[in-house]
Amino acid sequence: MSIEARKPRDLTVSEALVTEAETLGLDVAGAAEQGIARAIKAEKERRWKQENAEAIQASNDYVAKHGLPLAKYRQF
Repeated sequence: MSIEARKPRDLTVSEALVTEAETLGLDVAGAAEQGIARAIKAEKERRWKQENAEAIQASNDYVAKHGLPLAKYRQF
């Protein structure tokens, strides 16, 4: 497991959220990092879908017109 470099940042966070997180015993910094990681993943997925929308639509159109390739070999 590699150790990632950390850089301190000033973030403005809702005081109510921080208070509730601390009351629940959560690691606020860790939760913030996880939330940022999820937001990055979601944005990358959204962009990929947008960038590949034409190819996805072409594939869906092909299946709608011709059916699934190799469908005759499916056992379910």
